[in-house]
Order: sequence, then structure tokens, then C-alpha cells
Amino acid sequence: MWSSIYDFPLVQRATYRPIHDAVLRALATGPGARILDVGCGTGLLAQRLAGEPSVQSVVGCDFSSGMLAHAAARLGGAAKAALVRGDAARLPFADGVFDAVISTEAFHWFPDQEAALRELRRVLRPGGRLLLALVSPPFEFLAGAVELGMSLVGQPLWWTTPRRLAARVEAAGFQVENQRRIFRIPGFLLLPTLTVAHRRGDTAAFGALGSIPSESSPRVVV
Repeated sequence: MWSSIYDFPLVQRATYRPIHDAVLRALATGPGARILDVGCGTGLLAQRLAGEPSVQSVVGCDFSSGMLAHAAARLGGAAKAALVRGDAARLPFADGVFDAVISTEAFHWFPDQEAALRELRRVLRPGGRLLLALVSPPFEFLAGAVELGMSLVGQPLWWTTPRRLAARVEAAGFQVENQRRIFRIPGFLLLPTLTVAHRRGDTAAFGALGSIPSESSPRVVV
């Protein structure tokens, strides 16, 4: 059902366009970048990524066949784009094949976030970048109230504060560089946060995607 209204211009401009803009600004890839968009939805961000000169290829991955059908119609025969149906906790890709992995407004629906983060790390090359955007309430009690309400109506999701999200990302083998609130019209207290991190293990390989901040804890920009 959601796939049928996801592309409405008002929905996109108010809800998703600000997040996609923030991701494109933060991505800063080197030439020939291979990008994976997990939870790609109807392919709007994948389409924009495919239009970036520095991007060699973009793969959109989603569990919903309805979303992928809309994405396929949008992307058509785009030479740099491909679509794959897959589960974020069991990604159908080899190890270390992507320079950056992006997930926007999808991570909170993943039933096993720890397994998903391990998979996102696995498919990234050493030093590769993770850009993760989802609603991140400023207070734990607010996140818990929303989670409880959604569970009661049969739509369980996971939201948390930026600090706790950063801790979960780092526990999966990433170094968080920064987190930034993204302003959008709906949901004043439920603004999304963009978390930018890189895969730990081989920091020398990170150079093409930007410099690594020297501080040990993530820099949060509200």
C-alpha cells in the first residue's frame, strides 16, 4: 500500500527530499564509487545517485517487491543502476564490494538491526562509508512511546536517540564520524538524524572518501 503513495510529490518534498539532499551532500565519494542503497524504496535516491558523475554504479536493494516494481519503472534502462530483492540481514552480495552503503528511512523497520549492521559492514570495502538516516527522537521516553504504540497496532519499529544509535553502529565495527539532524516540515520532535561512519579495520583505504576526524567520539551536530 505504502509503495502506491510513496512517490506523491508532496510526500517526497516534505518527507524524503530533505534526507536525500543531506545524503548527497555528505557522501563526497571519489571517482568510480560503487554504492549500495539498502531499503531503496521506489528508487528516487538511486536515480539521483546514478546521475552523479563520481558514481560508477548504484545497486538498490529492498525486501518489498512492490517498491522494487516502482523503482524498476523509474530507473528504466539506466546503465549505472541495478535492483536486487534482498533482506538487509542476509544481503546477497560478496564481501567488500561497495565503497559506500546508504540506508534512508528504512533501518527502523529491520527486525534484527545488529545482523543488518554486520551485513552492511561486510559488504563494504575496508574504510568504506556508511550513511544511515532514520528518525531519532531526542528523548528515550519519546522513542519508547512511539515503539510501544506501533507494536500495539502490529507495525513494530525501532527508534532511539542519536547517542544510542551511534553506540550500536560502533559496536558493529564502524567509527562514527558525525551525526546531523535533518530539518523537515512534518514531525518537529521526530526529526531524522544522518549518521555518517566508516568501516573500521583499514583506515588507510578511506582517503578517497574523505578524511577521518581525529576525535574518538562522534561529533553530533543538532
